[in-house]
Amino acid sequence: MLLGLLPGIEVVGAAGDGEEALRLVAELAPDVVLMDLRMPRCDGVEATRRVRAAHPDTQVVVLTTYADDDSLFPALRAGARGYLTKDADADEILRAVQDVMSGDAGLSPKVQRLLLERLAERDGLAPAAPRPPGAVPPPGGPGALPDGLTPREAEVLALVAEGFSNAEIARSLHVAPATVKTHINNLFAKTGVRDRAQAVRYAYRHGIARPPGDTSAAFVT
Repeated sequence: MLLGLLPGIEVVGAAGDGEEALRLVAELAPDVVLMDLRMPRCDGVEATRRVRAAHPDTQVVVLTTYADDDSLFPALRAGARGYLTKDADADEILRAVQDVMSGDAGLSPKVQRLLLERLAERDGLAPAAPRPPGAVPPPGGPGALPDGLTPREAEVLALVAEGFSNAEIARSLHVAPATVKTHINNLFAKTGVRDRAQAVRYAYRHGIARPPGDTSAAFVT
């Protein structure tokens, strides 16, 4: 019902398990499959692997309750291009579908944060302790923000890089979710980034936020 209300999305089928999903993908050739992980007969990881092998033009976005390592990484290795947890709102789902259709990754803020933490651990770095909202100062002081970002937009960008969702940012800054969305749209337009993953990289590159475990202001891509 939710998907059917989202602009630009047509629901062409729904499956109750992995085997039925595979049959419907072959029959309906959808652009994107929203895939659960815990399903009877054929679980979501195996179904994702088989969909991507047999139908490479069909993208898979996992939509599941689980965001642990044992669920996330097997799904990504199986070929999922997106990963959302079931607390994702309509905007997040729509953005993930649009991202995978355009060739980008459709990852929720929570999943982005987990991946960054695991990357830091792999490189032998301890994840950074959480910072309170607004704790990252504009690099170089007032007037030094890149691409005409305002201090508030930089603050929102820093929280995006921390893995906060729009709703979490709104609560942290005591503003309306619509205000957060406006700030994000503005900073996306100013910086030229297309999605939250690119925004995170931009924030690291310009010292607006720091990768987990990094105590310096430098970030090299």
